[in-house]
Amino acid sequence: MGKLFKGRCHCGAVEFQVKNRSALGQLRRCNCSLCRKKGAIMASVPLDKLLVTKGKDKLSLYQWNTGVAKHYFCSICGIYTHHQRRSVPDEFAFNVACLDEDISIDEQEVALLNGAANSLALESESK
Repeated sequence: MGKLFKGRCHCGAVEFQVKNRSALGQLRRCNCSLCRKKGAIMASVPLDKLLVTKGKDKLSLYQWNTGVAKHYFCSICGIYTHHQRRSVPDEFAFNVACLDEDISIDEQEVALLNGAANSLALESESK
């Protein structure tokens, strides 16, 4: 069955649910140009395990570089809620800080993904 996590943006216009086997799994940050600026700590699940339950019409989509990744933000409060990953397109990464459950990030290891190197490699290939 697994564990059900619920989350929302700051203003509450967007709500989502994440179904995971048990815990959140590996938490991570990414150092690509976008993630570095948003500073979110993320976890990932398969696409069918994240469901937007409220406010799908309030989500704004941002895509850049290859256009594969789809980054979603609340159009009202601007909070990043989730994105479809470029490196693993069959997964959504989501903003752990949006979860209703208090996740003690200080007690967990947060991995750093080198998205900056991947982005630079993709840019040089396209030239």
